[in-house]
Amino acid sequence: MGVTHHGRTHRLDLADPTLREWECTVLAADEQGVVLDRSAFYPGGGGQPPDHGVLLWQGVQTRIVGTRKGDDLYLIPAEGDPVPPVGTAVTGAVADERRTRLMRTHSGLHVLCGVVFRDFGALVTGGNMDVGEARMDFNLPEVPPDFKTRIEELVNAEVTADRSVAVRVLPRAEALALPDIIRTQSNLIPPDEQEVRIVDIVGLDVQADGGTHVASTAQIGKVQVVKVESKGRANRRVRVRLAD
Repeated sequence: MGVTHHGRTHRLDLADPTLREWECTVLAADEQGVVLDRSAFYPGGGGQPPDHGVLLWQGVQTRIVGTRKGDDLYLIPAEGDPVPPVGTAVTGAVADERRTRLMRTHSGLHVLCGVVFRDFGALVTGGNMDVGEARMDFNLPEVPPDFKTRIEELVNAEVTADRSVAVRVLPRAEALALPDIIRTQSNLIPPDEQEVRIVDIVGLDVQADGGTHVASTAQIGKVQVVKVESKGRANRRVRVRLAD
């Protein structure tokens, strides 16, 4: 559950993050939301917000404005929109611009994480992202005066390097045996998860991750470091945004 399926839903988003439209069938539709047999909607998690999009059926459109994860993966329709009955064949479509910018943002955070770990040895203490902007917190007691400028230059050098972003799924024991696979101060992998999804920015950053990513760092585009803030004695918050 989580890598290929969530409840009864086969997750297409992790198998192919470029997929934007697909055919599926409604398995449930009630006050909790709509459950599909196949879905490319990223449900949110690890700081990455959920996708938006639509379900198209019998000449009708249902806007999807969020998700809720329970025993099943529930898609949340916009208030007042008609909901397809159980058994209806529908076309699902993810909002492309939102998803693509979230993928670029998420991959940009991994580059930031890789650079700060490589050059400053700092682990992540928290983070969050929105469409085109994000923040990441690091356990970094001491920072040089030119830290903000240096980080922006180092991150964009890795973007320009056009490093491949590879994704694979490994058995839990094999994944946890990888050096420095956990880049957060605490291990956030659920103890009952027997398979771990690994995102590898080749030559820079390898870590467990459940989100969607671009295929290479050049697709991220230029990253701006907006602000570096002190959030406690040893905690530094780095705010970034995509330049376009």
